[in-house]
Amino acid sequence: MIFEGLADKLQSTFKKLRGRGKITEADVAEALREVRMALLEADVHFKVVKDLIARIKERAVGQEVLESLTPAQQVVKIVNDELTELMGGTQSRITISPKPPTVIMLVGLQGAGKTTTVGKLGQYLKKQGKNPLLVAADVYRPAAIKQLQVLGEQLSIPVFTMEEPQPVEIAKQALEHAKLYARDVVIIDTAGRLHINEELMQELKDIKSAVKPHEILLVVDAMTGQDAVNVAESFNGDLGLDGIILTKLDGDARGGAALSVKAVTGCPIKFAGMGEKLDALEPFHPDRMASRILGMGDVLTLIEKAQASIDLEQAKEMERKLRKDDFTLEDFLDQLQQVKKLGPLDKIMEMLPGMNQLTKNQDIQIDEKEIAHVEAIIRSMTRAERRDPNLINGSRRKRIAAGSGTRVQDVNKLLKQFVEARKMMKRFKDMQKMGKNKLSSMFKMPFMK
Repeated sequence: MIFEGLADKLQSTFKKLRGRGKITEADVAEALREVRMALLEADVHFKVVKDLIARIKERAVGQEVLESLTPAQQVVKIVNDELTELMGGTQSRITISPKPPTVIMLVGLQGAGKTTTVGKLGQYLKKQGKNPLLVAADVYRPAAIKQLQVLGEQLSIPVFTMEEPQPVEIAKQALEHAKLYARDVVIIDTAGRLHINEELMQELKDIKSAVKPHEILLVVDAMTGQDAVNVAESFNGDLGLDGIILTKLDGDARGGAALSVKAVTGCPIKFAGMGEKLDALEPFHPDRMASRILGMGDVLTLIEKAQASIDLEQAKEMERKLRKDDFTLEDFLDQLQQVKKLGPLDKIMEMLPGMNQLTKNQDIQIDEKEIAHVEAIIRSMTRAERRDPNLINGSRRKRIAAGSGTRVQDVNKLLKQFVEARKMMKRFKDMQKMGKNKLSSMFKMPFMK
């Protein structure tokens, strides 16, 4: 989980405050001490931590509590506001030139995931209705050009290459090519090094002078922590960065780079790499990220994912079936396919307010392999069996288990949980009225242990 260590510590700190009707200055001081330790352990830059704690303390002590909030909620709100501001306040978008093509230049050290990010960014902009052109200007790393060509084929995005060993010339020719073939976005993959040196910087400066990019984006590995911040400072000083793309943020349980880089460099984080798949590049929203850190979920991102992935007509048909109690195993299989489009299930659960803590407290584990087993079992059924599970007697259960490579017990478990899921879906409107125990059992689906 992103920011797992930091999130757990902050949430446990605020939990101590919730039972108190009134919070004293001593309570605030103790809470801020724990917040400070949590931030430092998350590898947040010590100067950033110092400034952040000072601002929170100034706002928390002696401030009038809003009528709609308890004192504990007020402290959480202040921390949420300050974390949001620390990461940039509002979303920073890519500048699109009114006169195409828009030129985007990606820079960074070797190993940060630059070439893959070029492909991901191309895919993201393609979904926005753009016609991107990927440019292979890394002529030094073995197989860098081939890697980009393979990505281009997978994404159906053209890749510009040349035999010319001069990256500056490649970039210039790519720009002319884009104008000729009506490509409105040019994304340049530049060379990286294992460390920053003058040769690297000079080459990047030359490309910048030659093509005058509208955006220079630094790709940094979030898992390098403070090193990511230092790299960002160096590149910003030499090139003047327009933004940062943090890769491997899903693999960084601490998250110090994300919290430090904007404050130290002044450069906004524009995207975050959240997985290995080519669609796993998300626009960075400081307010939503702060909400996730504090355990309040990220419903807006989940809604956006759903809007982009889920078939609207299919969703309407599903709603009709649920109202009429006509939900079958065929529909269940369709729903699984739709949910899988949103991404890994543990990531989806993180976005639901309170669910991260709930799954931990109730020891609910999401197993992606179980989903494959569920799909195999349902696909081994006849159409009649999917539509009416009551038909499935003992001999049919043995046949389904053999056909799906599972056990009869697994088939029984699925059928039982399907019945429970159908009941749950009928009561979905009353979800808010449910107690915590009912809510936890409601989410015990066939792919949870």
